[in-house]
Amino acid sequence: MFSKVLISDDLGSVNQGVLKVLETLNITNVQQVQYCDDAYLKIKNAVLKEDPYQLLITDLSFVPDHRSQTYTSGEALVKQLKQEYPNLKIIVYSVEDRLQKVRTLIQTYKADAYVCKGRRGLIDLASAIYIVNDGKIFLSPQIEQALSPKSNLEIDDYDIELLQQLSNGLSQDEISTYLKNNSISPNSLSTVEKHLNKLRIQFKANNAIHLVAITKDLGLI
Repeated sequence: MFSKVLISDDLGSVNQGVLKVLETLNITNVQQVQYCDDAYLKIKNAVLKEDPYQLLITDLSFVPDHRSQTYTSGEALVKQLKQEYPNLKIIVYSVEDRLQKVRTLIQTYKADAYVCKGRRGLIDLASAIYIVNDGKIFLSPQIEQALSPKSNLEIDDYDIELLQQLSNGLSQDEISTYLKNNSISPNSLSTVEKHLNKLRIQFKANNAIHLVAITKDLGLI
């Protein structure tokens, strides 16, 4: 079982709940931080001192304040830490339950578990710690389908961007302009139309409104 753990969450009340879970698992060497930058520095310094943390439990959302941060979200923190310290186990503990977000953190950034905060959150967190300690991946039951091989989840970040802008009320022409202004390619109107038509067929949507509703229900946007 893990012997040295770091908790990164800007809400002290949440940290107390996580601490109680760790105590029940007889994990007593635990430290807490409320900023992602502090988490990164603690982990880096611990490695330099040859006394590394074995597990990081982190939220995704951190409320900005007067303090300037290099890593402003748990997502950015996970991405950087896994690049530098791939052996560090990371459990994401968040209210965020969008499937595309979960897929990115697990499949792309290589987080080891994703636990949803809620009524069963601390129970699932205890299970996640056991499973991650055994070298396996854990997902809370409500987001397990994020790693499903079903084709309706096989869409890329570009598709997600189109759907997000469509949900914001932009027309296809306005989406094309948005993509150009943000240096996102491809960005031609014909390409936008082609991709949105493909998505409507893929999700069996009757129109753009129906497409947005379906993908929101699936937690993709």
